[in-house]
Amino acid sequence: MTRQVEGSAEAGQWASGNQIERDLILTDADFSRIRELIYQRAGIVLAEHKREMVYSRLAKRLRHHGMTHFAAYLSRLERQPDAKEWEAFTNALTTNLTAFFREAHHFPLLADHVRAKQEPVKIWCAAASTGEEPCSLAMTLLETLGPRAEQARITATDIDTDALSKARAGIYPQEQVRKLDEVRVKRFFQKGAGRHEGLARVRPEVSALIEYMPLNLLAPQWPVKGPFDAIFCRNIMIYFDKTTQAKILERFAPLMKPDGLLFAGHSENFSYISDAFKLRGQTVYTLAKK
Repeated sequence: MTRQVEGSAEAGQWASGNQIERDLILTDADFSRIRELIYQRAGIVLAEHKREMVYSRLAKRLRHHGMTHFAAYLSRLERQPDAKEWEAFTNALTTNLTAFFREAHHFPLLADHVRAKQEPVKIWCAAASTGEEPCSLAMTLLETLGPRAEQARITATDIDTDALSKARAGIYPQEQVRKLDEVRVKRFFQKGAGRHEGLARVRPEVSALIEYMPLNLLAPQWPVKGPFDAIFCRNIMIYFDKTTQAKILERFAPLMKPDGLLFAGHSENFSYISDAFKLRGQTVYTLAKK
């Protein structure tokens, strides 16, 4: 449980690396500062009820640095705007909930959209997390395009660098992979043995289609190049307020081909946020005609 007290004091060194097992001090003011800092840094809106999640995730960072007060940790962050610790802070507060072929109805729609394409297909997966979504996209292209899929490119980005490291490795628990149909498992995964028992790795032909890179959707410049046949931005906009959502959608529009598709998450609705897109079907959008 969080122990709330008045005031704060700095304890420990910034990079001591010691694991100190004791209660950490998170005040109401500290929690407000955390909410403001992650909003400024990543556009993430943390609700009041996320306090315990914030405590448990950031506690690891405080203990890593030998600190006992959140106020001291936050003050160090604010004094060092370019510190590497900002990356760890952001990673800790990023939620990575994903699965292979999540929201499965999107993938046949993508297959139909790219099947007749003559030019190499380009897709941006804007919330790649630990790689299940971009791998699902790559599998769909390989199934749909055959040998032509070798020319396709999937740009997969995420703000969480820890998640991207896992995505690049392409190694997953076998129980997660077994949820796919047997044909896909045999075609697209290698079963681990020995010290890799219980794990599965995506085959090279899958990972060869994907380029992973870190990207903050709030950054003034995006290191991605369109135009894209499709942008998958699913289950990330729910963490932004409507103003931030509108700005991101406006920036997506010029990166899309005229017939490009924008895929959203099941609980996301962009129809009343931006006039750059119009709803085509279930959580799938196209560019609005101007």
